[in-house]
Amino acid sequence: MRSIRRRLLVGLLITLAIALVLAGIAIFRQARTEANELFDFQLQQMALSLPAESFSSVPGEHNDTEGLVIQIWSRNGVELYYSHPRTPLPPRAELGFTTVQTPAGDWRVYAALVGDNVVQLAQPMVIRDSLAVSMALRTLLPLVIAMPLLGLLVWIVVGRGLRPLRRVTKALDARAPGALEAFPEAGLPDEVRPLVRALNSLLGRLDEALLQQKAFVADAAHELRTPLAALQLQVQLLERAQTNEERAEAMRDLRDGVRRSSHMVAQLLTLARQEPDATRAASAFVDMPLAPLLQDVVAHHAALAVARGIDLGLDAPDALAAISRVRGDANALQTLFGNLVDNALKYTPPGGHVDVRLVSATQSPVVEIEDTGPGIAPAERERVFDRFFRGGAASVEAASPSAGATQEVPSSASAEHDNAAPRAQGSGLGLAIVRNIAQAHGASVELFDGRNGRGLRVRVSFGGATSVPPAL
Repeated sequence: MRSIRRRLLVGLLITLAIALVLAGIAIFRQARTEANELFDFQLQQMALSLPAESFSSVPGEHNDTEGLVIQIWSRNGVELYYSHPRTPLPPRAELGFTTVQTPAGDWRVYAALVGDNVVQLAQPMVIRDSLAVSMALRTLLPLVIAMPLLGLLVWIVVGRGLRPLRRVTKALDARAPGALEAFPEAGLPDEVRPLVRALNSLLGRLDEALLQQKAFVADAAHELRTPLAALQLQVQLLERAQTNEERAEAMRDLRDGVRRSSHMVAQLLTLARQEPDATRAASAFVDMPLAPLLQDVVAHHAALAVARGIDLGLDAPDALAAISRVRGDANALQTLFGNLVDNALKYTPPGGHVDVRLVSATQSPVVEIEDTGPGIAPAERERVFDRFFRGGAASVEAASPSAGATQEVPSSASAEHDNAAPRAQGSGLGLAIVRNIAQAHGASVELFDGRNGRGLRVRVSFGGATSVPPAL
């Protein structure tokens, strides 16, 4: 039974029926009490109305066994009169009112001294009970007859009460798929208003999510157009190449273009996977040590650092490593720190160094990644977290592949090309991914100058943002 209207109708009718049964029991008991009082008074008055003189004849017996039974004895105990000799009543009278149990049922007996005689009157209790039942039924009969009418009235009243829900349902059915405006709350009952408010809140979040999705798709389509056009041009150059040298150079450019396009697609997929995780409940995370995760990230990038001639190291003192624990998703956190380390390696010149430090775990872990690259201008440090943002020559580009993606160790020729002065050639998605993952884990990401005034220092604080960098 899924209909609220039908459920209310059945529930109310059942409740009313139970109430009628209970009322009938109460009415029956009250009626029986009143009937007992009335019949007891009648027995008493009838006993007083019998003759008080002595007599010696005993009348013949009556054939009917229903109704009143009269017995009269003399003071000497001689039975003078017995209206129903076959009635199994006590042969001796007990003055006053008593209730006698016999094989024929319970009897109400009254005995009294009337002149020279002892008079005893008896009446079956079933007569009194029948009268009480009759009185209770006559009282409840109008209500029982009115039950169908009450059911109809309940059906109509409940239907009118549920009318606001039907209005909301019709309004939802009539809406276009893209209509996410809030429903008006004016005129709604107090019971329906919370439902509409929750629905409006859901529509607002859905509208915001759809807008973000549309913006993401539009930005992705715009950003993919350039590398695809470049690939098409490089294919044409390869087709027009006349010599082996031209063909080899065109093939190298085409391979680099494919690598950059694949990298951007991988970043887009990583960002698409991480965005739903921003709303993941904290209960879905697990408690884990942070130091082993940082060790895995550094080990994963060690070959790339060696190929580029960069000193990559991890500074995690044992005392801090032992107490540094976070709640989160291990794969997502590897993506976060992997993007930051790869980003630092990308823009650090040969001979430089990239340091990953576990600097604090007093209340919550703090990790810093510092490089000796060109750094980021203070005016651009907030904008670099926007999707597809590419800064100037002094800006770090978030162009790292997602964690788990295959990283190529460049050949000497390509390494020379990658170690040139930093340019805005990344996808502009790496730091956007970093911030999304950090927000999902309740962490903050801040950018500072390097400790010696050169390069960039990125701080990931799992206890919240800090207002100023620590003392150098």
